[in-house]
Amino acid sequence: MSIDPTTFKGVLSRFASGVTIVTVQHAGQRHGLTASSFSSLSLNPPLVLVCVGKHAYSHGLIEQSRAFAVNILSQAQQEWGQRFANPKIVDRFASIDYSTAITGSPILPGSLAWVDCTLHQAYDAGDHTIFVGEVVAGDVVPLEQLAAMPPLLYYNRDWRTVALVPAMPT
Repeated sequence: MSIDPTTFKGVLSRFASGVTIVTVQHAGQRHGLTASSFSSLSLNPPLVLVCVGKHAYSHGLIEQSRAFAVNILSQAQQEWGQRFANPKIVDRFASIDYSTAITGSPILPGSLAWVDCTLHQAYDAGDHTIFVGEVVAGDVVPLEQLAAMPPLLYYNRDWRTVALVPAMPT
């Protein structure tokens, strides 16, 4: 016997998660999607994972290109998070002056951090695939800019942020 879908969604909505945009480019096509199912996996080798719905256009491009990037969003990028989550928007990169690193996957300007990955493994997981990426490049905003750039979160089916407070003395 399994949990009913409404309760399952309610339980998971109580877990605050960061918001990312997963991007991919293959054979002249670029695409991206908003994802909160992102996590670090291993330090040696450096691995991350992201879960992508099998119905998503980006899913096939990641399989074909064997690469992707993950852009960790700040509160100021909420509009981009909403744009990349909207299936009706065809050119999600309109007016975004993105760059690329090693794999050619788009890197979004002003993100808190980003990783560029080659596909290490893919695991079937119900209606999603768990893509494990080996990180081949990455960067973060300088520490002095973090206070002005709180992270974008998704909690209780809504966009949120946090107030940054000083770390506790050790």
